[in-house]
Amino acid sequence: MGPQGKDGFGSLTIETSSLPPIGEFDVLVKICAVSLNFRDLMIAKGIYYWPIKDEVVPVPTQTHIAGTMTLQDAMNNLGGLMNGGLREYAAYNENGLVEIPASLSYREGATLPCAALTAWNALYGAKPLRAGETVVTLGTGGVNMFAIQFALASGAQVIATTSSDKKGEVLKKLGVHHVINYKKDINWGMTAKNLSLGGRGADYVLEISGPNTMEQSCNAAAIDGVVAIIGTRGGNDGAPTLPHIALVTTRRIMIGSRLQFEEMNRAIEVNKIKPVIDSKVFKFNEAREAFQYLWDQNALGKVVIEID
Repeated sequence: MGPQGKDGFGSLTIETSSLPPIGEFDVLVKICAVSLNFRDLMIAKGIYYWPIKDEVVPVPTQTHIAGTMTLQDAMNNLGGLMNGGLREYAAYNENGLVEIPASLSYREGATLPCAALTAWNALYGAKPLRAGETVVTLGTGGVNMFAIQFALASGAQVIATTSSDKKGEVLKKLGVHHVINYKKDINWGMTAKNLSLGGRGADYVLEISGPNTMEQSCNAAAIDGVVAIIGTRGGNDGAPTLPHIALVTTRRIMIGSRLQFEEMNRAIEVNKIKPVIDSKVFKFNEAREAFQYLWDQNALGKVVIEID
């Protein structure tokens, strides 16, 4: 599938092409499902703020995700991290594919390469999360839903923010210890800090909204806490406002490595973690609707498109 330019979701069109050529170390993959990321939406709308390859710009779901895949001849369950996943078949280098946990379906496996791996890297990529520490998450998108599950599995305290009480109830069912509605509490950062164990603040804050919420994220963090900077969903206007005495470590997260991916998959298997997928799953020919659905912030968890 590809758009006729970068003029929004209405420009997405289905295109037919020949099967890709296969190199010596390539694998021909039949893609069963993909999941969307906010980056996909920004590219399709022509508002992505980082340089990307020309051949990536015009294609929807030119995301870090290629979805869950089946190897044609061996029928192994594969997941990968590459551009151009919204298609029926693709050829990828064998080193770019990772086996997904046997306990997950294709839909569930499609959520791992970007959202789950980003959350895992944020919590375990530098200073590994330990039991009894506090994690603050922002919103109910894919990255933070995975972060919640990973943190709870490690024995950490989890404080989650959300935009609605309805979504808050879902978070509580997942096991979140405290939920804050950030639309009702504009000083949610200090609220989160006060709710943390001993009132010392969060050891980890997963910042997905950008400069507009950075001050609150720093307010929520403990001294020497880590603010993992993941995205700019709340806007990218100007430099972030940081408290003058914010003694925190900021760490930019760019997904994760293959080694982290395999480590994460083992943790998912052992802890029987199931990805949170929005109840509305889209078909291949409903890609435009899927993009709009995620853009309108209707999703709870990951938005998945089934290819077959």
